[in-house]
Amino acid sequence: MELHEVLKPVPGSVRKPKRKGQGLGSGTGKTAGRGHKGQKARAGGGKGPGFEGGQTKLVRRLPKRGFKNIFRVDYAPVNVGDLARFPEGAEIGPEEMAGAGLIKGNRPVKVLGHGDLGKPLTVKAHAFSARAMEKIQASGGKAEVI
Repeated sequence: MELHEVLKPVPGSVRKPKRKGQGLGSGTGKTAGRGHKGQKARAGGGKGPGFEGGQTKLVRRLPKRGFKNIFRVDYAPVNVGDLARFPEGAEIGPEEMAGAGLIKGNRPVKVLGHGDLGKPLTVKAHAFSARAMEKIQASGGKAEVI
């Protein structure tokens, strides 16, 4: 006995869909339940989701706010403390960071100064915070901007 053989809907609970436009004798032929003429009878007819009966839409009544900087660079952040998992003297770039699961996607990398780094590493990234640069150099490593 299989589960799909046992489970059945209660008789009368599942109705067949109404088949529209199947001839005059079907009850939903000719105009297919749309009535005669008018906006809602046409293909693609009806009002859009933002329609408010002819008054100005809410979206257009509200004031515009803010500013979108189209030149903004969206960096993938990596903390100095996260780089401590690499072996001493390693050369770390975006490919190695992605391999270790520190960053996702193809975004420029910025190293930030949170955490401690107790070993010399050569870190290559697109940007560094001042504190991250200090911590990398203090541990005997190098910070190279790509």
